[in-house]
Amino acid sequence: MEQPIAVKRLHPNARLPEYGSADAAGADLRVCLDAPVTVAPGETVLLPTGLALELPAGYVGLVFARSGLATRSGLAPANKVGVIDADYRGEVRIALHNHGAEARTVADGDRVAQLVIVPYLTGRFFEADALSDTARGAGGFGSTGTR
Repeated sequence: MEQPIAVKRLHPNARLPEYGSADAAGADLRVCLDAPVTVAPGETVLLPTGLALELPAGYVGLVFARSGLATRSGLAPANKVGVIDADYRGEVRIALHNHGAEARTVADGDRVAQLVIVPYLTGRFFEADALSDTARGAGGFGSTGTR
C-alpha cells in the first residue's frame, strides 16, 4: 500500500528517500555532507540527511541498518533502530556507529540507513493486580528453547 509522505529539503543537495526495488520495505536514506566524514572503529557520528518528514498520525518511521553496509563495512545505526515520531518535524539524522576494526569514510550521497514506515498503536496503560496466565508465563531470555 502506497502512502504519500511530505518531505522537506533542508539542504539543496539532499536526496529524497528511495526504494531499491518494487517490493522493498525500506527506503534508502542518504547523508547530506559538505565533506566526507571518517568514522573511527568504535566511534559514533551523527550524520545529517538534509531532510525533514511529515509522517501521518498513527505511523512511525523506523530507521534500520542497510544490511550490506553493516555486514561489509561494520557501519550501522548506533541505536539499532531509530524512531521518527509522526509529530517530529526536525531534520532526520543518522547516528552511525562503526562496529568494525577499520576506519570507514562516508561521503555525500552515501546510503547509510533505511526507513520503514509502519502503523502503530498507542497503549493506554493501567495498573493491574494480576495478569492473565499463558503457557510461557514469566519465562524470558532463552526460556523458549536453545535454538
